[in-house]
Amino acid sequence: MKPSMQAKLEQLTKRLPELNELLSREDVASDLDQYRKLTREHAELAPVVEQYAQWKTVRNDEATAQELLADPSMRDFAEDELSVARSRMEQLERDLQKMLLPKDPNDERNIFVEIRAGTGGDESALFAGDLLRMYLRYAERHRWQVEMMSESASDLGGYKEVIVRIIGQGAYSRLKFESGGHRVQRVPATETQGRIHTSACTVAVMPEADEIAEVELNPADLRIDTFRASGAGGQHINKTDSAVRITHIPTGIVVECQDDRSQHKNKERAMKVLAARIKDKQYQEQHAKEAATRKSLVGSGDRSERIRTYNFPQGRLTDHRINLTLYKLEQIMDGDLDTLIDALVSEHQAELLAAMGETE
Repeated sequence: MKPSMQAKLEQLTKRLPELNELLSREDVASDLDQYRKLTREHAELAPVVEQYAQWKTVRNDEATAQELLADPSMRDFAEDELSVARSRMEQLERDLQKMLLPKDPNDERNIFVEIRAGTGGDESALFAGDLLRMYLRYAERHRWQVEMMSESASDLGGYKEVIVRIIGQGAYSRLKFESGGHRVQRVPATETQGRIHTSACTVAVMPEADEIAEVELNPADLRIDTFRASGAGGQHINKTDSAVRITHIPTGIVVECQDDRSQHKNKERAMKVLAARIKDKQYQEQHAKEAATRKSLVGSGDRSERIRTYNFPQGRLTDHRINLTLYKLEQIMDGDLDTLIDALVSEHQAELLAAMGETE
């Protein structure tokens, strides 16, 4: 184990009793923000310290086996023990390296998922609907809540644009690699000649801002327009100016919400989406600077980048960032995304480990 890594682990080992002492105080819950911060730190540290304790135990086993090698009658036994201990130490060290990787501060946040139809007209809108269903089924599997924020339906079904909020622990950590261009190859329902068409959609996954203040929304920077909602909704929907359009003048970002009858609720939703979009824009700009010096294996984060192809005739999905092809398209479209997401997370971790090795 590298001395720098061991020094870090020793430091964390000393920190854990300090946290235990702080959390055992009677007045600990008087400051809820501080209490949450301490409990989060404790939850992150405890498994790392436990794993490091295991590594030290196995290291002692290795030292004992090394001493036994000097005894000819124990040599075979000692060699076996030495081999087992070294293999176990290597595994524990790999696990510890992953546990020490820098945490993405957004990983535990709720998210907004925006899906927009791209090239391909009606077929692209239908595919946007399929992607939405895929993410909704995935959320269902994880028992996450889903809230429809905004939708613009197309004439033949599907969506020109749809935004949903997914509420659940770790939602961003699991779905953050979905941002980018998604391409579909299949025979559209509207195709009479049986020809395969290629269409595309873009997906943007954005972490929810903790509160509007987090992105410093200045009222002077906002233009808020109200108008009558259009589309399905019965007689009521067109009678009042319940739809809301908010323009953030400095960035030019525009958000519309018209799904609720209440103007107040539409405005509240639009503000949440706007805050997430601005936060995401800031992140993308920062990420672009980092990507300029180091290319990420799971993509540059550029939304225009084609990340995945869904080939329906062959039942095949290919993620171009990690050259992974899976022949289980039907299950994936039904929300069975974990195999794919696990592969993307592993690749991301490998890239972070490589970067960590370069800086040490």
